[in-house]
Amino acid sequence: MPTSVIAGIGMYVPQQVVTNHDLMQYMDTTDEWIQERTGIQQRRYAHRIEETTTTMGVAASKQAIERAGLTPQDIDFIVFATLSPDYYFPGCGVLLQRAMGMRQIGALDVRNQCSGFVYAISVADQFIKTGMYKNILVVGAEKHSFGLDFSTRGRNVSVIFGDGAGAVVLQATEEPNRGILSTHLHSDGNEAEILAMYNPGTHANKWKPELADFGDAAMGQMFVTQPMLDKEQFYPNMDGPAVFKTAVVKFPEVIMESLNANGLTPQDLQLLIPHQANLRISQFVQQRLKLRDDQVYNNIQQYGNTTAASVPIALCEAWEQGRVQKGDLVCLAAFGSGFTWASALMRW
Repeated sequence: MPTSVIAGIGMYVPQQVVTNHDLMQYMDTTDEWIQERTGIQQRRYAHRIEETTTTMGVAASKQAIERAGLTPQDIDFIVFATLSPDYYFPGCGVLLQRAMGMRQIGALDVRNQCSGFVYAISVADQFIKTGMYKNILVVGAEKHSFGLDFSTRGRNVSVIFGDGAGAVVLQATEEPNRGILSTHLHSDGNEAEILAMYNPGTHANKWKPELADFGDAAMGQMFVTQPMLDKEQFYPNMDGPAVFKTAVVKFPEVIMESLNANGLTPQDLQLLIPHQANLRISQFVQQRLKLRDDQVYNNIQQYGNTTAASVPIALCEAWEQGRVQKGDLVCLAAFGSGFTWASALMRW
C-alpha cells in the first residue's frame, strides 16, 4: 500500500495589512487588549471585490503544484476546505477546477471550519492509500473579512480573523519511512451553537430558540427576512471563554492520540503546526506537552485566525524557513467550530 506525502506546498495572503490600530477606527478596542487575549498584532484582508476565497485558493494551489513539479492537468482530485465559500452553492472546489483549467476531475468541499484542512488531508490520504488517485490537491482558503461585524458589539470575533489560503499536493509514494503515519478525527455537537454562524440557514430555530426572527408568511420568506436584516442577525457568534476551555483539553488529547498510535512521544516531534486559533491556546498546549519553542510554529501574530487556511499557511511558512526537512516528524492539529478536532502525523 502506498503512503501519502506532501509533494508541493503553497500559500497566499492578501496584500492589505490591517493592524490592531487600524481596527480602533471601527470599534472600541486597543492593541494591548487584542494582543493580551489573542497574541494577534495584524491580519490580512482580501480585496473587497477582486479577491474571493476561490481566487486565493487558486494562487496557493498554483504555487503548490509548481513546487511539486506538476501541472494542473496532473491533478486527479480536489479537496477544498472553507467556511466562507464564494457561493452558498456550488462549492469552491468546482470554481477552482474551472479557474485552473483542470480536467473534469472530482471536487469535494469540506465544511469543518478550523479543522477543515486536517479533515481534508485525512480524506485525501484515504484516496491515496487505496490507489484511487495519485495526485490530490488539498486546499484551505478563507475570506472572513467579508462577513465580520466591524463594531464594538462584534469585536470579540472580528479582531481575531484574517483572510488567506494554503494548499498542498498530496502524492503517492512507495519510499519507506515517509508520508502520513495516521490521522485522527473527532466531533462533539453538544455545544455546536457556542461557535457558529446561524443565519442564513434552514434551522427555523429548531435547535435553539430566538436565533432568528421569521415572518408569518405561508410560503418562503424565512431564509432571509427583513427583521433578520434589521436586527443584524447574520454575523458569527462565539463564546470565547467556552471555546478556550474545551480547546486546551482537546488539542493536546488529539496530538497525543496520534503520537501514541505510532509509539512516539512529544519529544520525538521536530515540529507541531497547531491551528492558529489563539496564541494563548498554542502556548498552553506547548506547555502541556513540554515542547520547546523550536518544536512549535506560530504565525497568528501576523495573520490572525485564517480558519481552514491557518494550518497550510503555517506549514508552508515553516517549510520555506527551513524548519521542515525530509525525514522530520511533523504533527498538524486543529480544533474549532462544531466542535470538531483532528490531527495528522507525518514523516516529511
